[in-house]
Amino acid sequence: MSQLKGNLMFGQSGGPTSVINASAAGVFLEALKHSDVIEKVFGAAHGIVGILNEDFYDINQEDPAELELLKYTPSSALGSVRYKMADPAKDETDYRRLLEVFRKYNIRYFFYNGGNDSMDTCNKISKFMQKSGWEIRCMGVPKTIDNDLFGTDHCPGFASAAKYLATSTMEVFLDATVYNNTQITILEVMGRNAGWLTAATALANMKGLGPDLIYLPEIPVDLEQIRQDIAKVFEEKGKVIVAISEGVKTTDGKFLPELSGEVAVDAFGHKQMGGTGEVLATFLKDNFDTKIRTIEFSLLQRCAAHLASSNDIDEAFEAGAMAVRKAVEGMTDHMIGFQRAEGSEYKVEYITIPLDKVANTERKVPREWINEAGNQINEHFYEYALPLIQGEPARPLEDSLPRFAKLKKVKYKA
Repeated sequence: MSQLKGNLMFGQSGGPTSVINASAAGVFLEALKHSDVIEKVFGAAHGIVGILNEDFYDINQEDPAELELLKYTPSSALGSVRYKMADPAKDETDYRRLLEVFRKYNIRYFFYNGGNDSMDTCNKISKFMQKSGWEIRCMGVPKTIDNDLFGTDHCPGFASAAKYLATSTMEVFLDATVYNNTQITILEVMGRNAGWLTAATALANMKGLGPDLIYLPEIPVDLEQIRQDIAKVFEEKGKVIVAISEGVKTTDGKFLPELSGEVAVDAFGHKQMGGTGEVLATFLKDNFDTKIRTIEFSLLQRCAAHLASSNDIDEAFEAGAMAVRKAVEGMTDHMIGFQRAEGSEYKVEYITIPLDKVANTERKVPREWINEAGNQINEHFYEYALPLIQGEPARPLEDSLPRFAKLKKVKYKA
């Protein structure tokens, strides 16, 4: 394929993670090496909305040392967004506007960093540009703590969130069992349709400090059965720790928060999660004469860079850099993914997956990794997840506090 010269646009979308900026660093630092074909590097402010509004940053003016520090800086440095583009077959307005912006700024390389919905957006944009005759190379850079992207062994962001959840569960266990009274502790973990994060609390069981019961979205729940499960452990130990995904559904298909009223819906039609632990606690209060405490990990599980896995950081960075290299070589319409190499030692091989296969497809925890009763995780998950959380990164500190990247964020003016 012929060499394509022009400018590069990179955007971040969806929920932040501890390592999403590591992917940004990979894209930016690699792109700056290819000045022979990539003339300017832009970072979109708040994802696709920033491009539509011609609101983006001139990355060429950033200090390379600060770009390096993005590897250890959580959340989305450019700002994120949850914006659903219409089906182009029904409404081309946004797509025509993007084409206008791409032409105006000679954008020939487009990279979108996100999860399922973001890969769908990237795929739609790529297909529209092809139909319009604008030569551009579009690549997806994976990101999601939910770990549910199709075609890849795991997703950047998951390992660090899993490490935080396992560590925090161990710490909560020690606190929740310190007194000689009875208690039920409920840990609410993120995850709408896939339970990878909630399953991560099971890693604490490897150290004898984990949940007694774990409930994932993969298995519909019956509140009465949960009550019985808890009652059995409560009778034996007097203390119970339950980990439950925010996205578990009842056997009739309702999220637990829906049992107490209507829930909000986001731009993509996804019901907003949160409150599952409280709903369960309210139900249990009528059945147990004991203290019931609910802990919602909430944003902490996706921005806890202080417990990031160095494997996760390194792979997220390389995914961004690999996307640039593949695009420069001529590839488009693909997402970077990971495949485990054969052998006992953990290694990954970087692969490319067609965007149309990734878009809006969810990968869930295999049923055989969950016990028959549907309330605990087995050794298959340990074997899968333990290698991912390894490594302590050399995080830079100032006054014993994290030294995060400080970007200039110079707005680009044509």
